[in-house]
Amino acid sequence: MIKGFRDFILRGSVIDLAVAVVLGAAFGAIVTALVENIINPLIAAIFGQPDITSVGSFTINGANFSIGAVLQAILNFLFVAIAVYFVLVLPMNRLMQLRKRGEEEPPEAPSEEVLLLTQIRDLLGGADTTVAGPPTGDPTPGGPTTGGPAYPPGPTSR
Repeated sequence: MIKGFRDFILRGSVIDLAVAVVLGAAFGAIVTALVENIINPLIAAIFGQPDITSVGSFTINGANFSIGAVLQAILNFLFVAIAVYFVLVLPMNRLMQLRKRGEEEPPEAPSEEVLLLTQIRDLLGGADTTVAGPPTGDPTPGGPTTGGPAYPPGPTSR
């Protein structure tokens, strides 16, 4: 049982996932610092508040509603998505394009019709395709070479 667990943990996909989680957490810290130290002060300069969570807040019968909190979550998501795109996705796509630039495109697979015609050609290529008519003359040495077909004589009546 322990061996199976060890094999599971040491499998490549689990280790890759663990590395991705750690890197994601570290990248999240970078994005959080970007949002709290650059974006939120810009929002504070525009709205007069450090974030927009209190914008559009109201209370009805003791229930607090905060449209600003929803907008802040949407903005935070957009900031993370923009950061991921420009820091990770865009450079990786550019790197992949540079790698593909040196490679030739693989040829397209032939269509089914071409494959069938190729098979027919190959089958005919192995067979004797010379045109031969019915034999003429006597096939025995010294026999007649002209006249009708040289078939063996039929049964004779006694």
